[in-house]
Amino acid sequence: MNAGRSRNPRSRRSGVVAAVAGAVVLTTLTAPPAQAAPTGLVVSNVVVNNGKPIVVGTKEEKEPPVTFQVSLPPGLSTSKPSAYTAKPFLYRGAKLPKIPDNDSLRMGMYTCYPVNDWNERCEGTLFIDPPYDLDSNGDATTWKVGLTLRLWKPDGRLKAEEYKKAPGSVQLKRWGKATVNASPEPVKKGKKLTVTGKLTRADWVKHTYTGVAGSAKLQFRKKGSSAYTTVKTVKSNSAGALKTTVTASVDGYWRWTHNGSSTTGPATSTADFVDVR
Repeated sequence: MNAGRSRNPRSRRSGVVAAVAGAVVLTTLTAPPAQAAPTGLVVSNVVVNNGKPIVVGTKEEKEPPVTFQVSLPPGLSTSKPSAYTAKPFLYRGAKLPKIPDNDSLRMGMYTCYPVNDWNERCEGTLFIDPPYDLDSNGDATTWKVGLTLRLWKPDGRLKAEEYKKAPGSVQLKRWGKATVNASPEPVKKGKKLTVTGKLTRADWVKHTYTGVAGSAKLQFRKKGSSAYTTVKTVKSNSAGALKTTVTASVDGYWRWTHNGSSTTGPATSTADFVDVR
């Protein structure tokens, strides 16, 4: 059944995939039995999250934007949107899934606007719920774009369905965090100031933030200034701990910043103000 799509006075159509606690249930609700028949639908110019990596934490739902275009074959018209469905999904690995499954990230709400009788542009969002959609830290990798294409009969029954690959990809990364603490406070001018901190990132197996080894820049902003300067670069240990010493000279703010990596998003701590006397 062609559920979740409707026509409105503004000549646009919408589709929605409901968030269900359990990907098996979600697949059952949204994917009718596959039929090996071409649809003639062509999806192009798929852009996920404006071409930027998607950085995901442990609990917060993410809805990165997706835009794409749909071209219709002869016999179909954008004036009858109930006759077809076309939408992207993300998958990882070399093999395109026949039906988007547990390892796929699917569209949430999306809306399509007719350009003419045979073309439309669409915009919407993916829906990523970390506790349900991400169960391995190996999910922090490059995801490919797949397409679900369907034709519908006038009575709402499925006429044809196919799954295809689309050009493009998107990087999924683990959310990074950084903390800072500078002491003693206050400190005498010319004395040593110890700056510590910690780098952590989302662990999609434990559903918490765990330490990560990496390099971080210690930055300083003088009181009354708006610009930070990098003082030194320090490597954290395997638990993510950062520690270094500097000479106190003037009042100002200290922070750690981490550029991230191929699997981890960037992180910048809040600033710790130190009064130098």
